[in-house]
Amino acid sequence: MSFEEIRNQAIAEWGALQNSKKPRIYVGTATCGQAAGATSILDTIKNELSRLGIDAIITQVGCIGLCYAEPIVDIVKPGRPRISYGSVTPEIITRLIEDYLVKDNPHPELALGTIGEGSIEGIPRFAETPVMKPQVRLATRNCGNIDPTDIKQYIANDGYTGFLRAIKMTPEAVIEEIKKSGLRGRGGAGFSTGQKWEFCRRAPGKEKYLICNADEGDPGAFMNRTQLESDPHSVMEGMLIAAWAIGSTKGYIYCRAEYPLAIERLENALKQMRENGLLGENILGSGFNFDMEIKEGAGAFVCGEETALMASIEGKRGMPRSRPPFPAVAGLWGKPSNINNVGTFADVATIMQKSGEWYSKLGSEKSKGTKTFSLAGKVVRTGLIEVPLGTPLKDIIYGIGGGIIGNKTFKATLNGGPSGGCLPASLKDIPVDYENLSQAGAIIGSGGILVADETTCMVDMARFFLTFTQNESCGKCVPCRVGTRQMLAILTRITQGKGEPGDIATLEKLATLVKSTSLCGLGQTAPNPILTTLRYFRDEYEAHINEKRCPALACKELVSYYVLPDKCEGCQICFRNCPVQAIAGGRRMVHVIDQAKCTKCGTCLAVCPERFSAVTKVSGEKIEVPAEPIPVVVKPKAEKAASS
Repeated sequence: MSFEEIRNQAIAEWGALQNSKKPRIYVGTATCGQAAGATSILDTIKNELSRLGIDAIITQVGCIGLCYAEPIVDIVKPGRPRISYGSVTPEIITRLIEDYLVKDNPHPELALGTIGEGSIEGIPRFAETPVMKPQVRLATRNCGNIDPTDIKQYIANDGYTGFLRAIKMTPEAVIEEIKKSGLRGRGGAGFSTGQKWEFCRRAPGKEKYLICNADEGDPGAFMNRTQLESDPHSVMEGMLIAAWAIGSTKGYIYCRAEYPLAIERLENALKQMRENGLLGENILGSGFNFDMEIKEGAGAFVCGEETALMASIEGKRGMPRSRPPFPAVAGLWGKPSNINNVGTFADVATIMQKSGEWYSKLGSEKSKGTKTFSLAGKVVRTGLIEVPLGTPLKDIIYGIGGGIIGNKTFKATLNGGPSGGCLPASLKDIPVDYENLSQAGAIIGSGGILVADETTCMVDMARFFLTFTQNESCGKCVPCRVGTRQMLAILTRITQGKGEPGDIATLEKLATLVKSTSLCGLGQTAPNPILTTLRYFRDEYEAHINEKRCPALACKELVSYYVLPDKCEGCQICFRNCPVQAIAGGRRMVHVIDQAKCTKCGTCLAVCPERFSAVTKVSGEKIEVPAEPIPVVVKPKAEKAASS
């Protein structure tokens, strides 16, 4: 069967599915969905359909990106739009199946929105909701909409048409098309993708390698995992196009072993590609030979650096090497090699399906197209998003993200993962693109955006992320091995209230030195959280060092808990819940916390009834309280009523 026949069949099957007379139920079963309970939801659906005698089509899809609303289930009745429901429980899905499929009550109060043509009263169009309206979904266009294990569903939605277009062009013309699009590497550095391909294409030698970097290791980042679990063929198609362009016959997908579902989906995708003539010799009769395999990484963050990644593929310890020569000239096994990120390859497929000119109209002047970001932290709506580059940061946090949890004050974002930079709330209008973030001291990186509120200590945040990069340092070069350890020791002392007057100057000197002299990107970017927090939050460092005070009340060694004598009613709740018996006091007695025994766990503050609010948390100050428990002062009834 020719690929044209395969495509026609896939389109016909997809059309039949969309027009089926049977109800259709879609369940998001990517890792985020499974973690939230999608497996039990799936079992409940099957049981309820059987109990009610309903013949329905159940499809497992990937993640649409709304991690805050998982598990997500979509229901389609024949002739009606697709309705998406979030935060579904077994009880809710039981009610939905009977009430909607049998009694025609769609429960608008439970719906996120409708997808596709048509409308249902009381339910907004999904594309018009605050979380989806600012997004432009290109790389993630199929995520949550198709079965990621079925190549035909990908093909039916224009899948591999970009590759078909590419092999009818010369490799040089394909490279020009990518250059015309303005696409820059989505893995962090932001280098021109077309130019990178051109270097490898022109490098002497017939044997060339293509590598997909799926070694996503940033804390709070899940762009690559979601893409591979939800739409692996978009990445595979991008790799085919790149291989044709640079003249490669062998490819590797380097994915960390901690992503078992992503690896499973990749293995299935490769098998289906071979079955449909998209891998191997003489692909689709074009004379083009290309094959690829999966290489599982051991989870070392440094293997996100391309030369360390190549060393790992070769079976060596994942450690970076000096450059030049660059991988485009001498990479894997000394041969010309090209490495791109998962997101880059997904974008390549879109560009070749549409056009480079079309893609270049999206984004900002120098940062073209869209970018996927993982939105995490103290924001209401966490998840995977895709927006045009140049979108203001505030539109991401307040529009898509829904603002800060508990209506607390937005304080900062960490952009670009543990190697990124911390930007203050005053820069909320900054366009999120390569140039503007770089000028502010941050990076786009792989795409993590971690949101911090007023309770976050920026000194402690810098310490936390430096702990990660210091642990992940391979130790090959002295600046990174020794410098990160020394900076971490200083930050730890500061957060413990042991900071010294010269620590800020020492940190700045060390950070600048490590950044400028480290061998690879890990060491060169590890100081970013320190440099940006010193730039924008120096007052917090000074408070820690000079006043032994944490303004955010977050550093354990710098906070104290007290029971306020004028508010304590002697209910004994804090007394009974203190894990170290640091609280003294009897019934109707003002309680007292023994500061020497207190481990500052915060349990007393958490359990104190809100109507009393008798426990307070302070830093850098001492509150006058009784040395021993004393009787509670009985308040007049009128005063008691007013205070409550």
